[in-house]
Amino acid sequence: MTQLTDLTIAEARDRLAKKEFSAVELTRAHLDAMARARHLNAFVTETPDVALERARASDARRAAGQAGAMEGIPVGVKDLFCTEGVLTTAASHILDGFKPPYESTVTAKLRDAGAVMLGKLNLDEFAMGSANVTSYYGNVVSPWKGKDGKDLVPGGSSGGSAAAVAARLCLGATGTDTGGSIRQPAAYTGIVGIKPTYGRCSRWGIVAFASSLDQAGPMTRSVRDAAIMLAAMSGHDPKDSTSAPVEVPDFEKALAMGVRGMKIGIPKEYVVNGMGADIDGLWQKGAAWLREQGAEVMEISLPHTKYSLATYYIVAPAEASSNLARYDGLRYGLRVPGETLDDMYMNTRGAGFGKEVRRRILIGTYVLSAGYYDAYYRKAQQVRTLIRRDFKEAFGKCDVILTPTAPSGAFAIGEKMDDPIAMYLNDVFTVPINLAGLPAISVPAGLDSRGLPLGLQLIGRDFDEETLFRAAQAIETAAEFTARPEGF
Repeated sequence: MTQLTDLTIAEARDRLAKKEFSAVELTRAHLDAMARARHLNAFVTETPDVALERARASDARRAAGQAGAMEGIPVGVKDLFCTEGVLTTAASHILDGFKPPYESTVTAKLRDAGAVMLGKLNLDEFAMGSANVTSYYGNVVSPWKGKDGKDLVPGGSSGGSAAAVAARLCLGATGTDTGGSIRQPAAYTGIVGIKPTYGRCSRWGIVAFASSLDQAGPMTRSVRDAAIMLAAMSGHDPKDSTSAPVEVPDFEKALAMGVRGMKIGIPKEYVVNGMGADIDGLWQKGAAWLREQGAEVMEISLPHTKYSLATYYIVAPAEASSNLARYDGLRYGLRVPGETLDDMYMNTRGAGFGKEVRRRILIGTYVLSAGYYDAYYRKAQQVRTLIRRDFKEAFGKCDVILTPTAPSGAFAIGEKMDDPIAMYLNDVFTVPINLAGLPAISVPAGLDSRGLPLGLQLIGRDFDEETLFRAAQAIETAAEFTARPEGF
């Protein structure tokens, strides 16, 4: 019999329905796996009591014939989602001891669908990072190992979520994606991660990083699981003015529709310096897989994509500096006393924020300051409009765009730490999608020459996740990716 922790969400759902095991048994199996894998540092807070209480309630609902779409499924929650009465840290010292008296809309939807929360997952502080090395609670270790035995980053900022799913500590996890923070760690750890269209999932109750870019999404071990979990997380929320009043389709049903007749765009500008032969070869193989299944592959152009990183690193820090102004020692978490009120503000923020967060606050404050706003922030917003227009024109010719998710596979912990620009380049393929607000998914498609996972990214039109899932299913089927980290 397959171990309970090896099941996908779809398999667990079907076998729970047949009563082959209970939600409590499934939950206990994952709690045991979490205990064995604490060296990965994937969880900031484990909530076994909450998990078992919810699992028992789930079994009772199933017995009463009231099972939801995620009934009894153990999941992890990125510690950026507020959870009622449970420590919520954003992996920052400044939120020490913060236990929200409310639940984020996304986690409330998952709870209402029957999901069982196992705990809160580690991340880069305030979701700022590409390697999960800026957390106040220490870096997350990828369950994958390089040939030289070095510990690897799981990607960031949703590195705890990615590591937990890849290491079989939970069946799925929530992530957030501001510039690639779901898709890039998914690619580094060999799992599926989707950033839905901006507005598809409510941002209410998620600790804000950059409000016009942040979007919640699921991280899972299969495309089908991503479809199931996204459906449970999505839907209009009147409490979030950016939440879109659109219907939630049956994403899982779309998987069987295939890609015959679909037009796949390959952007010529995505060939960048430093991209390895492994990922370039996989990209071509991905195009061939889709062509073999009946899709038409064509070259497209996204001429302003080369400005995406520069634009992102003006817009995102600007919004972050504004959002993080609320952490002043008065309202949340940490307070470091001072002789005056100003001293208290400075002491608290100086001690509470880590180096990367302070760097981005300084950049954001600078580009929003008098005299520089027009030169930087306004100009960046104008370029952002051009980037979105490029995508709109491209989608006049094709249905889905295929690119690599990241320029390379995972790197060792400690590498690139002295060069923030090199770190930012990890997101070069994912950032344009957030600027445009589009949906995109990363699917594990192969291994590099070091035996580490590589992902392919598919980008879709606004609120057309169904087409995205069809293409993602085609890639997953052709790739037959079955590799997993040794020992997990």
